[in-house]
Amino acid sequence: MKEENVILVNENDEQIGLMPKLEAHEKALLHRAFSVFIFNDKNELMLQQRALNKYHSPGLWTNTCCSHQRDGETNIEAGKRRLQEEMGFVTDLEDKISFIYKAPFDNGLTEHEYDHVLVGNYNNEPIINLDEVAAWKWMPLEHVKVDILLHPELYTAWFKVIFDKFYQHINIAQK
Repeated sequence: MKEENVILVNENDEQIGLMPKLEAHEKALLHRAFSVFIFNDKNELMLQQRALNKYHSPGLWTNTCCSHQRDGETNIEAGKRRLQEEMGFVTDLEDKISFIYKAPFDNGLTEHEYDHVLVGNYNNEPIINLDEVAAWKWMPLEHVKVDILLHPELYTAWFKVIFDKFYQHINIAQK
């Protein structure tokens, strides 16, 4: 299976090239990514626990799904594709906010991403892909915020950044 490329970008999110995903993470180069947040009608966020075989952040809790856009793919197209691949459903998404973050991992890789936060609504159970997702749950945003403060080691780096810097935007975005 051929390794996927990520889209290298500058700080204005303008594409400057393509690179294999692992190489971009080894070199800590800025690349485009997205994080999907799915809410239900009870105002709860669908969280996923990353599969234990993931090359970084295995077993940690995070937003509904996340990944990298493919060359020529819009943020929304990429979010819907990955939502189907990881969680087994598709729903309408809205591109709400974006930010740049950099997070080094214990394995020598670094996420340096221009991350687009996509928000949608869904009320059923997902059909998770066990190669990608170990578990899932619905959780009110306020409970997530408190749990991150009490147990930060249980959550991915990007998810903690989103909550720390953009909680208010996400809380407003899903209403």
